[in-house]
Amino acid sequence: MWIQRDISSKLEEGVGSFPAVLLTGARQVGKTSLLKKIYPKHNFVTLDLPSHAELAENRPEEFLNRFPPPVIIDEVQYAPALFRYLKIKIDENRHQYGQFLLTGSQKFALMKSVSESLAGRCAILELETLSFKETLAAKQISEVEIMLWGGFPELQSRTDLDPNLFFQSYISTYLERDVRSLLHVGQLRDFERFLRAVAFRSGQILNKAELARDVGISPPTANEWLSVLQASNQILLLEPWFNNKTKGLIKSPKIYMADTGLLCSLVGLQSIEELLRSPLLGALWETFVFAELRKRETFKTGSWALWFWGDRNLEADFLIAKGGRFKLMEAKFSENPPRQDALKLEQIAEKIGKDKVDVMTIISRTKESYPLNHHVMTIPVKDL
Repeated sequence: MWIQRDISSKLEEGVGSFPAVLLTGARQVGKTSLLKKIYPKHNFVTLDLPSHAELAENRPEEFLNRFPPPVIIDEVQYAPALFRYLKIKIDENRHQYGQFLLTGSQKFALMKSVSESLAGRCAILELETLSFKETLAAKQISEVEIMLWGGFPELQSRTDLDPNLFFQSYISTYLERDVRSLLHVGQLRDFERFLRAVAFRSGQILNKAELARDVGISPPTANEWLSVLQASNQILLLEPWFNNKTKGLIKSPKIYMADTGLLCSLVGLQSIEELLRSPLLGALWETFVFAELRKRETFKTGSWALWFWGDRNLEADFLIAKGGRFKLMEAKFSENPPRQDALKLEQIAEKIGKDKVDVMTIISRTKESYPLNHHVMTIPVKDL
């Protein structure tokens, strides 16, 4: 079963406006499938195959002759030397758009290569796992079910696939391919323990020293490994909003897993019953809502700009700031959030400046949107 992706329109826009398009995202989010679905007549080559990666890296001219444009080049991060030759090829016919469609799952290395060689020649888009809205358009599913199994397209489109086996294979492949290329082989088992420790902290303020101590590694190693998780699109850091005049606000970011299905697998949750009894339920819901907000913002604007607000006493899970105006949002798993949750958002609005806050929302499991008071609405995730 094919599930339509919201990003398709922006992808087609990029292909119609730039010589090259880079689609980034974690493994198995559907990058290659999407490109092959929309552009079936393009040539295709994957650098996951070592012989192709070796050819692209060491003999890029021969590689481009063997796989001429229009072409989809999968996992292009394995041949950084190729980008310089892509630039030469593009500049031979600068206004022939959509000739090189690239995918990659190691974000930071790719951004460096693109900025050095393909600046102004390449549109960059990021694909995440399926949103709740995308999944609902294809099948009936509840918020709790998609929290448990996540948004990986293969899991959601195949009824015969065992989710536990999928995630075991995913973690193994991720460690062997992405992590092995960035870290020493001997560290893989420690890195897997680190990944699980990070999963238990999703939705929390990041404390690198505590994380390093609990896993038994040095703080510099923890910092390096967090960078690896970011580079491979497995985690995101949500920065706090503050200005120089504000005292007492939290200054450290919060850490989130990108997909709740992978998070549940890493912390050992395998059924809806286990999920609903878990002390991590609130953090899982917050992680899920953050993912939905990112996907909504990316669909609307091409990127996401979100923060959180917090001081010693109060916290708003998410904040959008645009042109000096603010939207405050709180994630609550409840179907009927209590009125004191609305009061908390109003107190934060007072601290920011109530005249600057346009929207205050609690994102919950309610079936329909309704006002908690005159200023705060509670809405279901599907209405994002």
